[in-house]
Amino acid sequence: MLSSKHSGGRSVLDRLYQSGSLKCLFPKAPGPGMQAMIVNTAGGVTGGDSFALDACAAAGTTLTLTTQACERAYRAKSGETGRICNRLAIEHGARINWLPQETILFRGCAIRRRLCIEMAEDATLVMAEPLVFGRAAMGERLTCGNFSDRIELRRNGNLLFLDAMMLEGDIAARLARAAIADGAGAMATLLYSAPDAETQLPRIRAALPETAGASLLRSDVLFLRLLAPDSHALRLALVPLLIRLSSSDLPRPWMI
Repeated sequence: MLSSKHSGGRSVLDRLYQSGSLKCLFPKAPGPGMQAMIVNTAGGVTGGDSFALDACAAAGTTLTLTTQACERAYRAKSGETGRICNRLAIEHGARINWLPQETILFRGCAIRRRLCIEMAEDATLVMAEPLVFGRAAMGERLTCGNFSDRIELRRNGNLLFLDAMMLEGDIAARLARAAIADGAGAMATLLYSAPDAETQLPRIRAALPETAGASLLRSDVLFLRLLAPDSHALRLALVPLLIRLSSSDLPRPWMI
């Protein structure tokens, strides 16, 4: 777990506890915000693994969380499932930019992932979860696998947003259906919760490719979904959106 605090006009590390193969590094960030880079020293996730992260942005602080590299969901043994559980807390006047790099699903993976976010009334959230369906450059197709994903956003205990996804069996065949993904090889889910969400909508929509859409769920919650043929095309569309919503440059691992 980690949390931020104010010191000398900047957001700095307050508390940190880590164990196992999930570690955090803290590169120097431009501006008054704080960056934390999540590193999975195991190199990926497979059946039987369990990873958990709890992060808190204290009142008035800014915390940006990213990953050192793409996460890899490897083939799992029969009956074994890898689990990832992330929890974010954003206190009054605070901001969290949740910007992990892509999760790549390998053929035969079995992953159950959860992201739970609790935010105060005047807090700000930028959340991105990019997903790649197999290694296209390797000619890989997800003819088997199991991926379960759930994202929850609450404000003062009230549920504002819930997105759940389940892909199993021949994932490639399911994604090929026009009503699901029309053959897309990559996808991203974005969530922006802030007082200016409504004013962001026109410009965000104008910047979207044809395979993306944006909806205003309420005046302060903006939801986006992007589909792309591969991870490269996804990044070309995703990076400008994240820069706009984050109001700053992205963490360096995103730009390498």
